[in-house]
Formats: sequence, structure tokens, C-alpha cells
Amino acid sequence: MSASLRTDVLPPAQRTLPALLRHAARQHGQAPLLTLGQTQWRHADAADHAARLGTQLRAAGIQPGDRVAILCGNRIEFLQAFLACGWIGAALVPINTAAMGPQIAYQLANSGARLLCVEDALVERLALSELDPAVLQAIWVIGAPPAEPTLQGVACVAFPDTDVEAAEPEAVRAGDMLAVLYTSGTTGPAKGVTCPQAQYYWWGVHTADILDVTAKDVLGTTLPLFHINALNTLAQALVTGASVVFETRFSASGFWPLMQRSGATVVYLLGAMVPILLAQPANASERAHGVRLGLGPGVPPSAASAFLERTGVRLLEGYGSTETNFVIAASADAPVDGRIGFVRPGFQALVVDDEDVELPPGEAGELVLRAEEPFAFATGYLGMPDKTVEAWRNLWFHTGDRVERDAHGSLRFIDRIKDAIRRRGENISSYEVEQVLLSHPAVGTAAVFPVRSELAEDEVMAALIVKPDARLDMTELAEFCAQRLPYFAVPRYVDVVDDLPRTANGKIQKFVLRERGITPTAWDRLPSGGRGGRS
Repeated sequence: MSASLRTDVLPPAQRTLPALLRHAARQHGQAPLLTLGQTQWRHADAADHAARLGTQLRAAGIQPGDRVAILCGNRIEFLQAFLACGWIGAALVPINTAAMGPQIAYQLANSGARLLCVEDALVERLALSELDPAVLQAIWVIGAPPAEPTLQGVACVAFPDTDVEAAEPEAVRAGDMLAVLYTSGTTGPAKGVTCPQAQYYWWGVHTADILDVTAKDVLGTTLPLFHINALNTLAQALVTGASVVFETRFSASGFWPLMQRSGATVVYLLGAMVPILLAQPANASERAHGVRLGLGPGVPPSAASAFLERTGVRLLEGYGSTETNFVIAASADAPVDGRIGFVRPGFQALVVDDEDVELPPGEAGELVLRAEEPFAFATGYLGMPDKTVEAWRNLWFHTGDRVERDAHGSLRFIDRIKDAIRRRGENISSYEVEQVLLSHPAVGTAAVFPVRSELAEDEVMAALIVKPDARLDMTELAEFCAQRLPYFAVPRYVDVVDDLPRTANGKIQKFVLRERGITPTAWDRLPSGGRGGRS
């Protein structure tokens, strides 16, 4: 059961962010908590920063249950906003910094955010978004003061000073919403996952337990704070007394020097990052570090083995999602063979067929999950009750992932059932990419699907039917998409076809396109074979 976990430090009613911050202040007070750029906090500082920005949020009219959106890179203001929202009972809505106008507008509208915090370098993105001043009542600009007092009728001011009186925390409960994290839709728009206070607590508890994090550890991450992975590192530190070093971005050439300078003992890598690091020329910095362990879900076994041999760092496999928690993990001494591990204490898992009937060991099916502790999982999708019921049907969360369980209970990931694409650690909605392609005047029909890349993740490919008498310039199409999509979602391959494989009722059969893969007639946006990612 969960109560046996080494890092389970709070009773059920106190599994909230305010309680966790106060616990960390009491237990670890003067110990370092985090470093981000030139800013350093002790454990005793976090609650104070949350309380002071909480005062400013309340002064801006933010009430318990309200949503506050943020479009910002890895800056201390991001963490201030996250902690302050949790402190006063509001919910933070992080927006991917690669999002463009349509995605920003959709997430603001869907979340009903009353306040938006935006980094000064990203303010121009708002010009391509439709803001609703009846809902969004203020914009706080992080960095340089705003050039204009209003933007599309919304008051625009500088991110406030926190030299104010500290607010008392709201009496939040474990099931109250802490964040809305958008994850890609598979047959529709992105869904806002409603993440309760206790889910964040359990992310920290389980991940710290899996990685055996102690107060002596330094957790080093280059991952973006708008994803749960990086936010989770802070939870691990608060639970255990460890410290976190947040870097502003991932750099393949600079990764190991950064980890060496930070003193990191645990690192966090997504699947594609490992092949990218291994593609760098071998150098002494790959061994000149104090890293004892890494978390690397989705890393191909061959890459994980090569990484261990070259850097001395073992990468642990595991499974979790924004909707769930860290539910499955391999042990540190497990063989590197592609298995994701065993179900964690406090969770249950089944492998089922299309009718939710459990399958015997050795037979592949959909992974379904549930938690034994209250609010250890997300509570649903914001404003989408039908999607919530569909995903949580029969009282199990349906992951959309195909797995296989062996006779000993170890699970192996096979593939994704859902029509989603994963590239450079980002989930991409094929539906959203298709909507942008269909908005191009020359495109009549679009089908977007994944093809395999040299980095063991997906590349985005589109099969298009051009409108009669229209001409399609591929370079112009790529630029059209780049202005409307995150960089990682812009299709690399485009194939113009006369027709698409369909079912009897006219639905496009994407599995046929996936199996067909990259066709000889496909246009490659990166003809030189470049990776198209950011170093």
C-alpha cells in the first residue's frame, strides 16, 4: 500500500501544496531547495514566495477555483505563479512556449483563465490570439514592462512586485484543482487535464521513492516547467529535502558540463534526448560528473545500454501520464530489455481487450489503470464530460497504450492505440495539425500520422489531397504551418496523393498510412537528413 512508501510524509487531509510547502519549511528550512538562473531558494523560502505572490493574485481578484494561465519559459516567475496559485486555491494553466496563436486562444478559452502571465518575448504571440476581455481580465508581463496599457481590451501590466504582506493559505483540500495541463487530443482538440492537489503530492512521493532520492541529492533537469516532468522534480525535493537545479533549456553539447557545474546526482531525460546525446562526439565531460542515476522513460534498450556504457549513468524505465501518476517502474538493477517494470504500490493495472475484459499473460491489449489513494490521479478533462467518461469508463483510466504483461507481472510497452504522435518529447494532436493544413487554400483533405525517425520517436507525416486546379508549394506550406503550429508539430514529410485509404463509411484508415510509412514521392522538409530539433 502507499502508506508503506519511504517518502509518504503527510496524512491524507494534508496532501496539498500549502501543507507540503509548510512541511518542507519545518523539516528542511535552511537547506537549498532550488536554483534557477541567478535565483536560489531555501526550503524555508518557498512558502513565503507563494504567500506573497498569493497576496497579489488576490488583489487582482483571483478567487479559489479560478484559473491563471502562464506562457513562460523556465523562469522563477513560473514557479512563483504555480506555488501562489496552489497557496490560494487557484489553478495554474501552463501553456507550451511553442504554442502559436490558435493554440493559445483555444487554451485560454477552454480553461476560462481570468489572468494570463506571459514572458515579454512571447507577448507578440497574443496578437495572433483572440482574447475575450469578458473572461480574461488582466495580463501580467514577465520581464520588460508592457509597451501598451491594454491588449485587445485586456489590461496589460508588469508582473507584480512581491515585496508585500504574505497571504494566509486557503483551506484547500486534497481534491481541489491545482493545475490544468493540456495534453494532445487524438480525435479532437487538446484536452485540459484537471490535476488535483493530492496528485502532485503523489507524483513527488512515488518518483522520489523510485529514484531513491534523499536530502543529499541534487536533481538536475533541462525539461520545461510547463510539463509535469519538471514540476515533479520540485515535488520530489519538497518531499525529501533534496534540491533542484532547473536549467533554461536542453543543449546536447552543453548537457554534461551543465550537470557537472550543478552538482546533479539525478537527471531526467525523455526518450529522444538520449539518442541526441549519443550522437555527440564522445568527450571527457560525459564521465566528469556526479550523476548516480537517471530517469529515462521511453528510451530504446540499445540506446539505454550505450548510454550506460558511455556515461556510467543507468536510466530507469517507467510509465506515467498527465492523467495518472508514476504507476509503473523498473528497478535500478533490472535488465535493459524494453520492459517498463512492475505496477507500483497504491496502483492497479490490467491489460484488457476492446470490451475491457482482462487478457491472460502474454497477450497484448490496452493498459488500464486506477489508484487506491484518493485523488492520486487527475479528476478528468476540463469542460469535456463526455471525454472524461470515455477515458475513465468502468472505473478504470484507459491509457490508449498497448502493452503486454508476462507471467511474473512485468509489463512491456508495445505501441500506442490512440491516434497521437510523440516527437521530441512532445505529444502532438494529429487533429490539430490537420486543422491547420486544411486551412491552407490549396489543401482539400489531410491525414496526419507518425512515421519512425532516427531518434527512436516519431516524425510527423501528412498525406494531402490538393483541391482541383490548385497548386501547392511545399516550402510555402511549411512556412504556413510554422506560423500556426508549435515547431515540433510542423510536418517533416508531405505526400500529395490522389486518394486515401478509407473504411466503408469513408473514415480514413490511418493504420494503413502508418504501415506504408515514408513513400518515395514524399517531400522531406529536411532533405539533408537534419534532425529538425533544437539542440
